[in-house]
Amino acid sequence: MLASQINRIERKWWVLIAIGISTFMSALDTSVVNTVLPVVNSSFKSDIATIEWVVIIYLLGVSGLLLSFGRLGDLRGHRPIFLMGFIAFIGSSMLCGLAQSAWALVAFRGLQALGAAMLSANSPAILTKSFPDNQRGQALGMQATMTYLGLTVGPSLGGWLTDQYSWRAVFFINIPVGLLALLLSFIFVPHDEGKKQVERFDVLGAIFFLAGLIAMLLGLNQGQTWGWTSIPIVSLLLGAVILFGIFIRIELRVPDPMLDLSLFSRRLFSSSVASAIFNYICVYSIMFLMPFYLIQGRQFSPSYAGLLLSAMPITMAVVAPISGTLSDQIGARLPSTLGMIILGIGLFLFSRLSPQSAMKDIVLAMVTAGLGIGIFISPNNSALMGSAPRHRQGIAAGMLATARNVGMVLGVGFSGAIFTTILAQQIEPTVGLYTAVRAAFFGAIGVALLGALTSAIRGSNQIGEEKHAALTT
Repeated sequence: MLASQINRIERKWWVLIAIGISTFMSALDTSVVNTVLPVVNSSFKSDIATIEWVVIIYLLGVSGLLLSFGRLGDLRGHRPIFLMGFIAFIGSSMLCGLAQSAWALVAFRGLQALGAAMLSANSPAILTKSFPDNQRGQALGMQATMTYLGLTVGPSLGGWLTDQYSWRAVFFINIPVGLLALLLSFIFVPHDEGKKQVERFDVLGAIFFLAGLIAMLLGLNQGQTWGWTSIPIVSLLLGAVILFGIFIRIELRVPDPMLDLSLFSRRLFSSSVASAIFNYICVYSIMFLMPFYLIQGRQFSPSYAGLLLSAMPITMAVVAPISGTLSDQIGARLPSTLGMIILGIGLFLFSRLSPQSAMKDIVLAMVTAGLGIGIFISPNNSALMGSAPRHRQGIAAGMLATARNVGMVLGVGFSGAIFTTILAQQIEPTVGLYTAVRAAFFGAIGVALLGALTSAIRGSNQIGEEKHAALTT
């Protein structure tokens, strides 16, 4: 019995390693592909409007399928869906590396999004089931660290691989890394049988959710390019509202809904989802605006700008596991609220940057924002996963990943709308750029304060509330 207990203790850390590699691989792939897009464009002699779909199709595919694959994990077991995700991701990565045209690459990236959605929707649920409640924050914090490391390493690794070999190497690198993680997952991720009682997958709900989310994300993503008042954008956003309305109506009527709307009646769950969205809006506002300030405004080289930008994810990677471990002892309410407040301070520091700002001021803003995000993310993720019963862990994991992707698009759309609107009103473009960046960061400060509010109202008896929620069936 002692041997089996020791084996179980060791197994959970191997599960964390396998999940961590998959998380690192997904984050690495996202940041690498964005970096090498200009090279891919030149290689295929394509145009920007076509090549940007390499990124858009991946974003839409992952975002739209997360909830479906999370639900499938609850019904059929998280392990088989997770392993299938690896196979899909590795195979599609090879196809991406072999693509002979821009549109072929777009199609293969759609397949890659399928695998990434399977991985992302089930990895938090596997971790939550593999670790006890008093180590959940620590485990999710380590997973967050692997995400930030992937985002940090991606641009430099992608540039090096492209310089030394070809842009195709950034896809081929996924194959050995993915095979290693697949082997570890096959050996160590425990078997789970899904739900014992018979439930049917809500196909109609999945279709309307996918269609509504794609319409919303595409409208927000292309709003700046096509014009926010253009007929296509207005039609997409209006269509998204209608589709989501139909989706909610379906979920309220079917006996086995894809999204258990009763989860949102739990203050802990709903406030954690809202806080996550607000946090990611701020994160991606920074990632969208700072390259304009550094490269277009200050005339820094892309490599030097990338070095400065790496200060934020490095700080996040260091802080996230510490914050997650702390939240296992004191609950999520205090650290997540404090994290959003510190993020707001970081955004204020960003808004104060000028053409004469010293490097230390830029790095200070990066580190402060990274500190806030790192303090927030692990406790909030732990609270969200802990607030859902065990047979709804896949749905919770899907909502967590969906909140990240929706926040990303909302962040770029929100900050981009303010930035472009203010910039268009300026007479002097150079001076106007700083004014536009400052205004967009002030808007993001308001979002951070909303995130602090939703974190604070989640309740004071955090640990007890989470345990009660996790035991509720």
